[in-house]
Amino acid sequence: MKTLSLDFGSKYIGVAISDDLGIIAVGLEVIKREYLKNDIDRIKTIIEENGVEELVVGLPKKLNNDVGIQADKTIAFVESLKENIDIPIQMWDERLTTAEAQKMLISMNVSRSKRKKVIDKVAAQLILDSYLQFKKNRKNRE
Repeated sequence: MKTLSLDFGSKYIGVAISDDLGIIAVGLEVIKREYLKNDIDRIKTIIEENGVEELVVGLPKKLNNDVGIQADKTIAFVESLKENIDIPIQMWDERLTTAEAQKMLISMNVSRSKRKKVIDKVAAQLILDSYLQFKKNRKNRE
C-alpha cells in the first residue's frame, strides 16, 4: 500500500512517498505554499497520479509533548485535507525531524543553499520512514 507523507510548514510542504509495499520512503518534492486550495489540489493530484492509499502528516509537538502554534496550524490543515481527500489521514509525531534532516544533509556535505531546497522533502521522508517502521513493528507483534 502506497503511503504519502507531508511535512507541513509555513512556507513549504515537504512530500515523501513509499513504494508499493510500504517499505521504503523516498522524498518526492517540495510544494511552495500559496493558497490553501492550491496546496490541497496539488496534494490531491500527487495522490491520484501515484495511487496513494494513505496520508501521514507530521505533527510538530514540542519536546515536552505540548501542542504549540505550528501544531495547531497543522491540525487545521489536516482538517481541511479530510474535507477534500477521501483516504485515511494520520497525524504522526515529527519532533526533531527537521533537525535530524539538517544533520544528515550537513554530514553529506550538502551546501547551505541546496539544503534549503530539500530540507522539507528530507523531513517528510524521515516522518514517513518512522511511520512505516512503526507499522512494520506493530504487524510483526500481531
